[in-house]
Amino acid sequence: MIRVKVIGRGIEREIEWREGMLVRDVLKAVGFNTESAIAKVNGKVALEDAPVRDGDFVEIIPVVSGG
Repeated sequence: MIRVKVIGRGIEREIEWREGMLVRDVLKAVGFNTESAIAKVNGKVALEDAPVRDGDFVEIIPVVSGG
C-alpha cells in the first residue's frame, strides 16, 4: 500500500501498490494530473516518471495559479 496525503485538501488515503507504478499513476489515482500538482515521495520532490514502491508516503501539493 502507498499512503497518500493531499496538502490543503484534507485528503488522506491508501492506494494499492502495483509493480511498475510511477508518481503520475498515484496523482491520477487521487484525481490530479502532472500539470496540476507537485508530488513528494518520502519527503523529497519527485518527477512524474519517478517510481513509487510499496510502503512509500506520497504528499501531493496542488498548484495554484491565477492572475
